[in-house]
Amino acid sequence: MTWIKPSFLWMMYRCGWGAKAGQETVLAVEITRDGFEWALRNACLSSYVRGVHADRATWQRQLKRVPARVQWDPERDLRLQPLRYRSLQVCLSGEAVRLYADEWTVAIRDVTPLAHEIRALISGDDLSAATRLLPQERPNPAGDKLLRTGTHGDVTAV
Repeated sequence: MTWIKPSFLWMMYRCGWGAKAGQETVLAVEITRDGFEWALRNACLSSYVRGVHADRATWQRQLKRVPARVQWDPERDLRLQPLRYRSLQVCLSGEAVRLYADEWTVAIRDVTPLAHEIRALISGDDLSAATRLLPQERPNPAGDKLLRTGTHGDVTAV
């Protein structure tokens, strides 16, 4: 399994700005839009939600069958504190991992120095300069449509 985490600040929360043991290198992986949308169309929720799924057993069967899972975790601010809105996380397994590695990946960049630079600015209370260095993130223009029409029909509830 591997995860797509489109939010830079959520990733910084996860890896501690590249300082957590075993997570000292931070890579930005650029993938095709077609690949990302394929993952969303072929995903189900990573956890059971009453009222969305017929029952827990049905959800578990679906989870075993699909090559991708989605979940939303609290987005983070510059100090890595949780915000009131959430960021999408996409888990890939099986066929989706192969596609990700062999077909969807366009570029891989080491952003560890950027993570360290932004963290140093935050430590020095220069939040304006830190903000200017953040990678630009934009909403997925097809996101709502994909989530409403996902082939597994259960992504819309979150």
